[in-house]
This record gives sequence, structure tokens and C-alpha cells, in this order.
Amino acid sequence: MSEYDVIIVGAGSVGLPLSASLGEIGYRTLVVDKRASPGQGENKHAIGGIRATHSDPAKILTCKRSLEIFSTWNETNGDDIEWMMGGYTFPVYRENEEKALKAILPIQKRYGLNIDFHGPEKIREIVPGIDPEGLIGGTFSPEDGSASPLMSAHAFFEHARRNGVEFLFKHEVHKIIVDDGKVNGVETNGKEFSASIVIDAAGANSRELCKTIGIDVPVTPESHEGAITEPVKQFFEAMVVDLRPGPGSKNYYFYQNRHGQVVFCITPDPPMIGQDKRETSTFLPQVARRIIGLLPRLRNIRVRRVWRGLYPMTPDGSPLVGWNREVEGLLHMTGMCGQGYMLGPGIGEVGARLIADRVTEDDRVILKGFDPYREFGGEEALK
Repeated sequence: MSEYDVIIVGAGSVGLPLSASLGEIGYRTLVVDKRASPGQGENKHAIGGIRATHSDPAKILTCKRSLEIFSTWNETNGDDIEWMMGGYTFPVYRENEEKALKAILPIQKRYGLNIDFHGPEKIREIVPGIDPEGLIGGTFSPEDGSASPLMSAHAFFEHARRNGVEFLFKHEVHKIIVDDGKVNGVETNGKEFSASIVIDAAGANSRELCKTIGIDVPVTPESHEGAITEPVKQFFEAMVVDLRPGPGSKNYYFYQNRHGQVVFCITPDPPMIGQDKRETSTFLPQVARRIIGLLPRLRNIRVRRVWRGLYPMTPDGSPLVGWNREVEGLLHMTGMCGQGYMLGPGIGEVGARLIADRVTEDDRVILKGFDPYREFGGEEALK
């Protein structure tokens, strides 16, 4: 058996920054992933948005730290991850969205978010060409932004390797090894690797992983589709989130990246449960009609590529982060509900401090909100 302090299952949005954080504080860490290289699971299906604009304190605190990490990465570590501080805007055309967004402003400000509700003139300035008819206004959080999921995954990977983290690709974990109620490593491709701590960062595959030791985690995969257009001259930077429901969808969102490409996604309703990642014929016509209705000047832009990825969903739309109570040494860091890319760097540091028994007051707020044994009820307002 090769021996480690910690084994992480999954080299994705959570596993990569978590491994980098563990390496920084000296833990001998192994990351195991069934794919050929880092960030090749659901991480590469992310569209790149990063916001602290949530209504849940745990998510706000986590993503504020993530934003600090993303926004200073080039300066601190020398890697261009295509960070762009374009902000997030939620345009409003109906009174119910106006009331809902204004109702959560106090808690957002209490936890330090730079966000306000603005009139229609400001929203038209942020999103030139937005449909002015019936526009009431909207919120804008200028310090949110975006980055490249692929480039940042590689950056976290290289940073972790420089700090002594080892990676094992093309190896699927067939089971977690447990002796006398305690974790003792993992078995993969006929090999065993020993560690007293195993971290479930397997996302959409967490349920199958934990079932190998009789543990059921409430993580259900849902498929979501995204797309990217040809590049055109930059004319807006903010992620635009339209909360209005439409036929077959709850909401949709889009932004223009640093290369001038418009990247977009939609939240299907009803949810598309399961692991099917084949693109559908309904997605593009459905979302295109909605985006063009909001921003008509995008009418003639051409779509280059569509894809479909998995959101590891929990019953209330918030992650599961904490120690398993039945098996000593098993740490759940999963169920990011499609927000793993923006939560990953912040939650990676929280996980490393939890293992090292160095949790802060903010960490306690986060861990309480993401407790795997919490009572599930409702859903975050801006999920």
C-alpha cells in the first residue's frame, strides 16, 4: 500500500483547489480521478461565472473568498486564468422579482457584498441594448466576475503539484476501504492506497462512491446544457441573469467573455434527472428565443458549440461539507449544485482548515450551512 495523509476522490472544481490548499499546509495528498487529466469531468462544462451574490450566508462567505482567489491569481501565482470582473446583474421586469431581490439585499450587505438595486437607466448602461419595455431596474454586483474553467483547473493542478500533491489519473475508485468503522484508504484498478482521511469530492458520482461502504448521500445528478457563440466586439461584461420562468425553464443567464464570445445556459423545468449528457434538440431554440427577446442585438450572432453537463444536486440546493458520522475519516465535500466552480477555491480552504483543526468563525458559519446532517427544507432564493 502507498500511504498518504489524505486521499481526494475527484480532480474537479472542488478536488483541485482543495488539494492545493492541503499541499500548502504540508499534508501528503493523493488525488484520484478516472479521467485522463484534471478538470475533465463536470468542471469543464461550467460556463465560468463566479458570484458572491447569494442569499445564503454560507455561500456568500465561501464565494467572497473564491472571488479573492480568482481575482488575484495572476498577480499571486503568475497564471492567466482569464479573470474578468464584469459583475452580475439581475434585470427586473415584474414586481415579484423586484420584491424578492430587494428582500435579500439586507443580508447580502450584512455579509459585505457590494450590491444595490438600480433603476432602468443603470441597467441599460450595464447591458446596452437590453429590452427597455417594462424594465423596472435590477440589482448589480460589480465585484463578481468570470474566469476560464479549463485554465483555472490547470492552474490549481500545477499549484498543487508544486506543493507536493500527487495525482493518479485513469483510475476509478471502486471502493473506499474501511476497517473497524474507520477509513483506511481506497481501492482502484486493483491497487490499494492508504490514508486515514478520504474526501468525497466526486460530485455527480458521490452517491455511487459512498454506496461502496453502505453510506447514502443525498446527491442526485441533473443535466444542464450550455453553449458558446462566435466572438464579436465586446459590448457588455456582466453576467445577465433573467429570473423570469418560461416554457420548460426556470431562468437563464449569459455573459460575454474576454474573447467576445457570449456564453449561456438555462435552468430546465422540470429538472432533467440522470447522467445523460447527450445534447438535445430543444435547448438551443428554447434559450435563443429568450435571450434575443431580452437582448435583440444578439439576433444574428452564430453559435459555435453546445454541450451538456451534470449538476450534483442536493434536496435544498446547497452543498454537503462535513465529516461523516458513521465512518470515521470520511469527509464529504460534494453536492455543489452546479456552483462548484465558484464555490471550489473558498470551500477548498475551509476543508483544509477543517482537517487541520484550524477553523475560523466564518468557517463555522459555512460548515453549519453546509452540514450534511442538516434538515433539508426550501431552497436558496438565488439558486
